[in-house]
Amino acid sequence: MALRLVSDFDLRKDVLPWLRAQRAAPAAAGARGGGPGVLENNYESLRILNVERNGNIIYTYKDNEGNVFFGLYDCQTRQNEHLYTFEKDLHVVSCSVNSERTLLAVSLVHSTKEGRKNELQPGSKCLTLLVEIHPVNNVKVLKAVDSYIWVQFLYPHVESHPLPENHLLLISEEKYIEKFHIQVIQEDGNRAVIKDSGHLPRERVAEEFVWAQWDMSEQRLYYIDLKKSRSILKCIQFSADEKFNLMFEAPLDITLSDSGFKLVNFGCDDLQDPENLSKHLTLCVFTNHTGSLCVCYSPKFDSWEKITYSVFYFHKGHSKTFTAALGSVDSHVTKGLTFLNLDYYVAVYLPGHFFHLLNIQHPDLTCHSLFLTGNSEVVDMLPHSPLQSLSGSLVLDWCSGKLYRALLNQSYLLQFLWNTQLDCEKMAVLHCVLSCGGDPRFLEAKIIQWISENLSACHSFDFIQEFIIASSYWSICPETSNMDKLLPHSSVLIWNTEIPGITLATEEIALPFMKVHSFKGYWEKLNSNLEYVKYSKPHLHYNNSMVRKEWHNLISEEKTGRRRSMVYVRNILDNATKVISNLEARNFEPRLTPLFQEEDHNQRLLIGLMVSELKDHLLRHLQGVEKKKIEQMVLDYVSKLLDLICQILETSWRKHNLHPCVLRFSGRASAAEFTVFYIMTRILEATRSLFLPLPPGFHTLHTILGVHCLPLHNLLHYIDSGVLLLTETAVTRLMKDLDNTEKNERLKFSIIVRLPPLIGQKICRLWDHPMSSNIISRNHVKRLLQNYKKKPPSSMIDKSSFSVDFLPLNYFIEILTDIESSNQALYAFEGHDNVDAKFVEEAALKHTMMLLGL
Repeated sequence: MALRLVSDFDLRKDVLPWLRAQRAAPAAAGARGGGPGVLENNYESLRILNVERNGNIIYTYKDNEGNVFFGLYDCQTRQNEHLYTFEKDLHVVSCSVNSERTLLAVSLVHSTKEGRKNELQPGSKCLTLLVEIHPVNNVKVLKAVDSYIWVQFLYPHVESHPLPENHLLLISEEKYIEKFHIQVIQEDGNRAVIKDSGHLPRERVAEEFVWAQWDMSEQRLYYIDLKKSRSILKCIQFSADEKFNLMFEAPLDITLSDSGFKLVNFGCDDLQDPENLSKHLTLCVFTNHTGSLCVCYSPKFDSWEKITYSVFYFHKGHSKTFTAALGSVDSHVTKGLTFLNLDYYVAVYLPGHFFHLLNIQHPDLTCHSLFLTGNSEVVDMLPHSPLQSLSGSLVLDWCSGKLYRALLNQSYLLQFLWNTQLDCEKMAVLHCVLSCGGDPRFLEAKIIQWISENLSACHSFDFIQEFIIASSYWSICPETSNMDKLLPHSSVLIWNTEIPGITLATEEIALPFMKVHSFKGYWEKLNSNLEYVKYSKPHLHYNNSMVRKEWHNLISEEKTGRRRSMVYVRNILDNATKVISNLEARNFEPRLTPLFQEEDHNQRLLIGLMVSELKDHLLRHLQGVEKKKIEQMVLDYVSKLLDLICQILETSWRKHNLHPCVLRFSGRASAAEFTVFYIMTRILEATRSLFLPLPPGFHTLHTILGVHCLPLHNLLHYIDSGVLLLTETAVTRLMKDLDNTEKNERLKFSIIVRLPPLIGQKICRLWDHPMSSNIISRNHVKRLLQNYKKKPPSSMIDKSSFSVDFLPLNYFIEILTDIESSNQALYAFEGHDNVDAKFVEEAALKHTMMLLGL
């Protein structure tokens, strides 16, 4: 199952055993304020009423005499506590307890014979009571009206000390919300009583609304009112300083009736018939710690052939409307649509039909969200009873009395990666798995294992490229705000392929209008997201285009002998040294692959340049973060890129039992070497288009394996097309290890003529062969004659100084000798003073004899 529900609370397991233990209590326990009465066979009356911000769960049941019992389950101590008992047979509409457990607010109506109150009977009252329960004492009537009332105590964010006042919200079916201020004082030692209970101050919080949702964790009230038939979403933030602020207003392009009334997360909504849930609209607001703000909406079902639902990504400035085809459906299927908050994702679930994981952090491309349908195992993973999504990925099943923590199932998703055939699902699963957190080394190892077995499995995108970018992104972004706007999370920028089973339409939406000017915490992040949508176009995601240009400039300058400031180059190389040190410090296992064993000047320049450019990029756009922290994040990010490449190589190296002896040019290539060479070629393709650095030594290892595995014409084609780069280390090893058979001579010569001049001059001196002598001689003569100015010829040639009586050659050698004697420093090769005119003469003669076949 893609979603895993971990049980945090179960009425049957966590409450029933305790209630059964109370049977031995005296008969008076059922009286007002006493302990729990006898349940006997009345277990079905046991139900959850509310979940408070601190995680404590309020529940109720009726004993055999009809008395209404209230209990509390402490999620920290995992202990049950009796709060209060009413002697009358009443139906509980709503209930809440304050954080100190001294006051109980409850809303009640008279029960019907069916045990359920669907409508208020004529002349009956909904009583809203405030009860002193520490110890049980007075009962204060707050409301007695002919409409339903819901109650909710506010919980301050600072719980280290009790506040002088308690605050209680009353939500009326008459479409208004009031806030009561309640002072509790201590009398007679530890007795908590309400001060001036006859005159409790109150104030209106909202009115004329048609929908409201409570966020228990963040103490926020979302509600919608209708202005000129337009739905306006508003949010009120309650603070520990007794104040509340209207934070924003946002227009919603949805249709609501001013005669309707809907509450979300204000306790158990058992006044609504579960069998008719599918006929009503579903609307909920989800946020997370990154500053996201999503409104999920599903209108009333018109037919069962298809279903439409919308998600308003206010933090991104657009909405997406999805339409899922359902096909023919049996008439008995009447379950409603469920939205679940999963932090970086929102799950949309229709039992028996589909399961849609929506990426709310990066919703632009449909391939980053996972849509599953058709497989009964997949689409029936959750309970079919109505589920309520609470804060912090909590899911409440009112019918069964269970509270779950919803988590993405990494093991299932990894297995799904092996089984799926669709590229869009592979992409979505990769991002789902990486967003789950956990042990990154374990997850990366599992994904790399899949990569090594499925190198050609993706046709729409490069999976290695996507893995490197996405995994590096998730290693850094959760630690710092706004990094998701500055670092790329995906290598794919456009996705035009349809997702089977679903269609969508994207529209720009009006951004929320912030009503306050000072932001902290979540509101600061949301405001930052909104400012980014307003002003940051084009996107600020980092790319290596600037690095590409600067790197090519540095390489070309070194080839032509012109160099930048030594300080500049040294700083670039120091950056690379820091990255490699940072990488090696985190590698606790000995590395089998022969990487990082050579200088590899070009790759070190690329690594250092990326560090420099990325650091400048973050310093420009990342506000409020220390420079040292940014520098460390950059080192960690670039180290992660290199480490992932090393892990892929290390995995393939271990899997195929390769030994360092593959670096020797002896014997024929094995099938394992062919496989590793292919993997390295795919890695090179993945990094080249994004211009990402490779671990120093990568090109040397790749070239050596290429010489092992490829026929000469293929090898030269790979070299000429830039797939294989001839490094000095690789060519030096080749010249030393291979003997001078005809086949090897052809190979060596083909490689030497493709080397850059500076490296070629060094390599030629390692090959004791007439061909290398000829090349050395040609280069020597070329350098001598570059600035040669013709002088009057000597009157006479001394034939005794020449070994051959061949006037053209003798005359040419005389000129070279004359140049050498006049400007020794011009032609001398560093460390090779034995190259002179005599050497050229001998090389020329040998080459001529070879051509003549002598």
